Amino acid sequence: MNITLRVWRQKGPDDKGRMVTYKVEDVSEDMSFLEMLDVLNEKLILEGEEPVAFDHDCREGICGACGVVIDGEAHGPETTTTCQLHMRSFSDGDTITVEPWRAKAFPVIKDLVVDRGSFDRIIQAGGYVSAPTGTAPDAHAMPVPKADADRAFDAATCIGCGACVAACPNASGMLFTAAKVTHLGMLPQGQPEREARVVQMVNQHDAEDFGGCTNIGECAAVCPKGIPLDTISQLNRDLLGSLTSSRSE
Repeated sequence: MNITLRVWRQKGPDDKGRMVTYKVEDVSEDMSFLEMLDVLNEKLILEGEEPVAFDHDCREGICGACGVVIDGEAHGPETTTTCQLHMRSFSDGDTITVEPWRAKAFPVIKDLVVDRGSFDRIIQAGGYVSAPTGTAPDAHAMPVPKADADRAFDAATCIGCGACVAACPNASGMLFTAAKVTHLGMLPQGQPEREARVVQMVNQHDAEDFGGCTNIGECAAVCPKGIPLDTISQLNRDLLGSLTSSRSE
C-alpha cells in the first residue's frame, strides 16, 4: 500500500508544533502501525531529517508504553493498543492523521511522546498494599470469593496506556484511577488502606489537572483491555463511604 501520513511534529514542550505530511510507500498489510512508523523513520534518517519520536517498548500490547491518536481515535480504528494495530485496517491511498495524546495532564515532550508521569504519581498516592514483615502466610490462608477475584483481575489488566484520557472529552483519568482502586479494593490484602487509598488517589488525580468524569463512556469504549465503566461507580461508592466515615468520626 501507499499511505499518506499527517504527523504531529513538535520539537519540545515549548514548541508550538505543526502537522507535517509524509508519503510512505510499499507498506505491507502485515506490518504493525509502529513498524510502518519505523519505515518512515528509516526514510527520514536516510534523507538527513529528524525521525518522528514515539513511545514504544514491548510491542506486544502488554506494557502500555505506546499510544497515539489515529484519525481522531485513541489507538486507531480497532480496540487494541497501537503496537497491535496492523496496516490491514487501512486501505491503499489512505491519508492517516497521527497525533499525541491530548490532555493537560499529559504534556507533549516531543512529537508523539507525552509525559504520563501523572499516572505514576496517582499510583504513588495510594496504589499499594501494606506488606507486614515476618513469616509468609500459608497459601490459601486468606480465601477470596471467586467473583471478587475475577473483578480484581479484570481491573488489574489496566496497562496505564492513557487511551482513556485521550478519548475523554474532559481528559479525565478516572477509569485508570478506578481500575487501580477496584483492583486492590476487591482483595483482602487491600482492605487496611481502602478508605485512605481512594481519597488520596482521587485527590492526586485532581491535582494533576485531569478533567472530571461525566460518565460519557468513551474511556471504556477505547480501552484496549476492556476495563468496564462500572469500575468508576465502585470508586465513587468507596469515595462516598470513606468521606462519610471520616465525617462521622
